[in-house]
Amino acid sequence: MSKNVFYDEEGDFKVGAILADNETSLQVEAPHGKRSKVKASHVLLRFEDARLVDFMSTAHQLAEDLDVDFLWECCGDSEFSYESLAREYFGRPPKPVEAAALLIKLHGAPMYFYKKGRGRYRAAPKEALKAALASVERKRREAEKRAEYVAQLKRAELPVEFAPRLASLLYKPEKASLEWKALEEACEALKLTPVRLIERCGGIPSTHAYHLDRFLFEYFPHGTAFPELPPLPELADLPPAGVEAFSIDDVSTTEIDDAFSVSPLANGNVSVGIHIAAPAVGITPGSPTDTIARERLSTVYFPGAKLTMLPEAAVERFSLTEDGDRPALSLYLEIAPDASVISLTTRAERIPIAANLRHAELERVLDEDALAAGNVAHHYGKPLVTLWRLASALERARRGDEPELGMRPEYNFYVEHDRVRIVRRQRGTPLDRIVSELMIYVNSAWGRQLAAADAAAIYRVQGAGKVRMSTVPAGHEGLGVESYAWASSPLRRYVDLVNQRQLLALTRGNALPYRAGDEALLAAMRDFESAYEAYGEFQRNMERYWSLRWLMQEGVETVCATVLRESLVRFEELPLVARVPSLPALAPGARVELAVAGIDLLDLTLRCEYRRQVPLG
Repeated sequence: MSKNVFYDEEGDFKVGAILADNETSLQVEAPHGKRSKVKASHVLLRFEDARLVDFMSTAHQLAEDLDVDFLWECCGDSEFSYESLAREYFGRPPKPVEAAALLIKLHGAPMYFYKKGRGRYRAAPKEALKAALASVERKRREAEKRAEYVAQLKRAELPVEFAPRLASLLYKPEKASLEWKALEEACEALKLTPVRLIERCGGIPSTHAYHLDRFLFEYFPHGTAFPELPPLPELADLPPAGVEAFSIDDVSTTEIDDAFSVSPLANGNVSVGIHIAAPAVGITPGSPTDTIARERLSTVYFPGAKLTMLPEAAVERFSLTEDGDRPALSLYLEIAPDASVISLTTRAERIPIAANLRHAELERVLDEDALAAGNVAHHYGKPLVTLWRLASALERARRGDEPELGMRPEYNFYVEHDRVRIVRRQRGTPLDRIVSELMIYVNSAWGRQLAAADAAAIYRVQGAGKVRMSTVPAGHEGLGVESYAWASSPLRRYVDLVNQRQLLALTRGNALPYRAGDEALLAAMRDFESAYEAYGEFQRNMERYWSLRWLMQEGVETVCATVLRESLVRFEELPLVARVPSLPALAPGARVELAVAGIDLLDLTLRCEYRRQVPLG
């Protein structure tokens, strides 16, 4: 009777001395003394050798010396038992330790030998083995390359192979990629985030580039350049307008969407023209230029630059720039001496633009006293006085006796040679109110016109404090108007271009390009709303970035801020909101002085410490 067994315990080979043999199971004792119950079916080899202490180590050593490729060539294509292969390989009945060694070798080479049962195998087909070996070799090389990458990253060196993948590693990593796995491993070892480690290795050229490139990676994956487009078609002949129009914009504005004119009428009233650039007369739905505008949906603004919705050729053709006639969709208001609106007329026409007036120039001469006296020292002084009186009347009509809510200040950012200048733009100035009231009016009036004609359109709706886009006309509570269709910025917003096409068709008596329920209209509205929100968030982030840069640039150490609630404050001279954990319990509106430190341009954060409360005013 055999004294020892070599057996399989859940894929792990073991050896032991037999203490009791119960036919279906055995009691065995391992060389180290542990006793176990082993099923008889799990026994692979019974033998007489008395010494078991070195059996397994000797078997593993012998297995190491066996040539697996030779074994694979010897076994043929049929299923075989390890005993038969052992006899063939050794050329004689194998010793127990030799049989065990061969079995260990077979079991440890699953690419070469497929297990078909206990102690039974079949050689892998040649092509399958070739593919498996290639995979192992590939993984070996990848492991070596990964270790090399990790070592470089730990030395603050950026592997050259990372360069073409930097954007995806920073913003949308392919987590199965070798580069990402190496980056994760190095980050774990160094206790850094991927962004911080890439920055440490010189992979982020500037903090500004990091934020800009993240936005472009998601929304402009093919780059910001416009493709080559066919020339715009010749425009249909439009009747000339017998007015002298002028625009009012910031000095940096190049897409000039709106202009105004003021003309006396024979009956003693005045005609005020609100003229909106009309790209819809030359950019038809589905045309190459329209396709580009549909993809971008809006001009993207951020300090120091912008990405226009329309290519430069289209902007030049349709922008209301001075010293030229431009196609326009005009809303004419007949105004009585008391500034009430007598009648409205919409026309498609060619507008001569006499001047592009700029904010800085006008704000020096436009103050409420001069406007009230009707004495504005400017070439367009009288028209500006008329526009002011009209804007004031329109505002009263909208708001009634409702007091105007306090408006959050706005800021203009001017970036030159990597330095930023931030200028607070005063809200509620006469110039601001003229432009805003006339734009509110034209969008509201055209919204009513579209609704009255039952023409499909995209409206800006506000109810219960929530603003949204809708194809159903409804009120805008914040503005105090019964309908509001964005149509005053067709060079910069795609929904305005869509609405202008509908208005242009109504004005000319043509078929409407879009019908109710039109999927093209609905999709444009959905996509625009999503893109407009994302573009706005990007602009706010970049303004925050440049605000933080300004604090560093100017060496600002203390600032004044206004308490919003609890630990939240708003800076007084910058569009910055920050949390101040050290802020004591102060009422909203309280003014405080803060010490500024710990500015992080990658995370767009700063650390502020409360210093003292300062008087109001």
